[in-house]
Amino acid sequence: MLSPPLILCLISGLTLLSAVDGDPLIEVFRWKQMDFYNRGDGHTEGHLNTRPDRPSVSAPITFPGRYSRHKRESLTSRDTPLGVDNRAGGADERASYIPYNNVPMGVTHYRGRLFVTMPRRRVGIPSTLNYIDLNRDGRDRSPKLRAYPDFALNQFNASAENLVSVYRTTVDDCQRLWFIDTGMLEYPNDRQQIRRPSIWIVDLATDRVLKRFEIPESIAETGRGLASITIDVKPGKCGEAYAYIPDLVYRHLYVYHLANDRIWSFEHNYFNFDPLSGDLSIGGQTFRWDDGIFSTTLGPRDPDGSRIFYFHPMASTNEFVVSNKVLQEEANAARSDHGNDFRVLGTRGPATQSTMHDYDPHTGVIFYAEIQKNGVGCWKTSKPFSVENHGNVDSNASDMIYPSDLTIDEDGTLWLMSNSMPIFIYSTLDTNVYNFRIWKQKTSLAKRGTVCE
Repeated sequence: MLSPPLILCLISGLTLLSAVDGDPLIEVFRWKQMDFYNRGDGHTEGHLNTRPDRPSVSAPITFPGRYSRHKRESLTSRDTPLGVDNRAGGADERASYIPYNNVPMGVTHYRGRLFVTMPRRRVGIPSTLNYIDLNRDGRDRSPKLRAYPDFALNQFNASAENLVSVYRTTVDDCQRLWFIDTGMLEYPNDRQQIRRPSIWIVDLATDRVLKRFEIPESIAETGRGLASITIDVKPGKCGEAYAYIPDLVYRHLYVYHLANDRIWSFEHNYFNFDPLSGDLSIGGQTFRWDDGIFSTTLGPRDPDGSRIFYFHPMASTNEFVVSNKVLQEEANAARSDHGNDFRVLGTRGPATQSTMHDYDPHTGVIFYAEIQKNGVGCWKTSKPFSVENHGNVDSNASDMIYPSDLTIDEDGTLWLMSNSMPIFIYSTLDTNVYNFRIWKQKTSLAKRGTVCE
């Protein structure tokens, strides 16, 4: 029989591992290692018999080492420390599929399809953009991924217009999937910008690519810091959408206007990381990152059509705002002084560094993926922005390590990806345990019992 002191100790330990104020998130899928329906085994057509995940001699654009880091001494989440190999456990590096090297990053749900991204940060990744068919594979706790829109488009050596590396996706109100292809192979000690970064739009009704816009070098030197995209479109005006793209490395915000097919760049001090918030401890790893502006989301539309644009750097606990009307005027990007257009909203509190956040129109709540807490936080936008009004939805230091993406679908369901990324970068993943998980919860339930009610 356990003694009372031992029972109290066990309860205390469990509290540290998992803390829940709202209804906890539901684990939907989990993987020890990722797998694919098409691993690319024996796939040589169009690749001149070379590795499909290595640039071939006929690759359209290759500038290895052209963009140096001579002005940068600290690391972002997009960097691998010098000297780190792929830790593939002796796998054949000529293989088109190396299980250990596949780490999922983004998750987006749309009407029975769950889009999962696999950035090419290592060799051996068959496809960077994938999906899970929930009707066909939803009962499998560790389903294989299907390449999207097909396997061929994910083979970057086959064409100058194929996909290279995608971090996160989003779906707009016009049933279109948007994402950034960084155009970069981020292999350790061998980073190569083999293609210009580009904005992609795919029609989800037909799975047809509607648009591929190359971001000019005059706007973004490389695609290294392009990790997410947010879409602003009015009902019935799909051709007039705006896309907002944060650059966490160069600390810029890019605005793309679909109607004019133009892109411009904003600079502001608020896009920089907070030097007091870059020291992180996640999954037993202690390190320092200097990720700048990382996540953006839009509030409700006011009667005049304007919306509040929320943003934050990852290495920060502060939230900032600006009107979308300011961003949509290209001339404003050239101003040397933005006056009071950009404002500090406030701080979320200690250890609330966040990768992604998303506004939910059903509840009026912004939900945050909080990496130091290994969980999800929230703020009710009708309340003052303060530490006291920032709630804890769910956290789990053992199973929810490093929530890398958070999205909310059209039905008001929150989706979360946790991928143990710091362990992958700085240590070694244990392939005998579950390292990657996808979670979900209705936003109405996630906020219940928190200060975000």
